[in-house]
Amino acid sequence: MPRKNESYESMLNKLEVIVNEMDSEKLSLEESIKKYEDGIKLYQKLYKSLSDAEGKIKILTEKSEKDFE
Repeated sequence: MPRKNESYESMLNKLEVIVNEMDSEKLSLEESIKKYEDGIKLYQKLYKSLSDAEGKIKILTEKSEKDFE
């Protein structure tokens, strides 16, 4: 699973690998379920990372708009 300071791009690459493995249809049911769980965990971390970035951008945008008034 991803390390605490793992980059967004690295986590996204791992998720792509999981999706490709699941698409290959070479996994057992148990392996597929484990990959699905890992994928969901990565998805949640990616979503949080994007939400955090969006929040920072919104704050910076609002601040810069106030600075130009």
